[in-house]
Amino acid sequence: MAHIVLDGASVELAIYNSRGRGLKSEILRRTVGGGLQNDRDSSIQVVKALSEVSLEARDGDRIGLIGGNGAGKTTLLRVLSRVYPPTSGIASIEGRVSSLIDLAMGMDTDATGYENIEMRSIMLGLDYKQAQAIIPDVEEFSQLGDFLSLPIRTYSSGMMLRLAFAVSTAVHPDILILDEVIGVGDAAFAERAEDRLHNMIQKASIVFLASHDNNSIRRFCNRTLWMKGGKLMMDGPPDEVLAAYAADSAV
Repeated sequence: MAHIVLDGASVELAIYNSRGRGLKSEILRRTVGGGLQNDRDSSIQVVKALSEVSLEARDGDRIGLIGGNGAGKTTLLRVLSRVYPPTSGIASIEGRVSSLIDLAMGMDTDATGYENIEMRSIMLGLDYKQAQAIIPDVEEFSQLGDFLSLPIRTYSSGMMLRLAFAVSTAVHPDILILDEVIGVGDAAFAERAEDRLHNMIQKASIVFLASHDNNSIRRFCNRTLWMKGGKLMMDGPPDEVLAAYAADSAV
């Protein structure tokens, strides 16, 4: 059974060659949401992108993440996806994770579509036999045909997204991580993608969804986290947290 515990989890990121460039430093500060701190090395700035976040998620949790741009939502999702280990604190994550926040992660543009199915599947936690087993499903869903035998550098951006989405959603995770509800490709494919995604949400033990769309938060989530400046401000029922966030934003 899936289970997540974060205890005082913080993430600090080193940004090189940004000191002394006022505009760039300000953009970085606004983008990451946390504070920029001077390091001893004058060429380095340290960004505290996540600050002492504690939470627990259990089977059945459908958790929305809200907050302004740079609030720390994506950093938190990357910790939950095991992409970023906390620089301090604890992140205990039990269960297979499928993350749809970086669809192209683990993809090699010089490799064929088939080779990328294998590589991304293994990165998502499958073994070689399991990766081979999902190929027919990816073939059928992506509808890329003979292009799967070609290097993906020959693909359009839409074809790349189709392949990455098809692979990522062919894996049945215990923990599903989403950054917005994804729309992929033309209208017909997007409708199929939405149905596939909703099926994943229903089957996953734990779901995290970061979104700026309050309707999506209310539709999919039974619990909501409000992030601000890399900190967890509130954790509770969606309507209560959304109301608190709206009141804060209006100030």
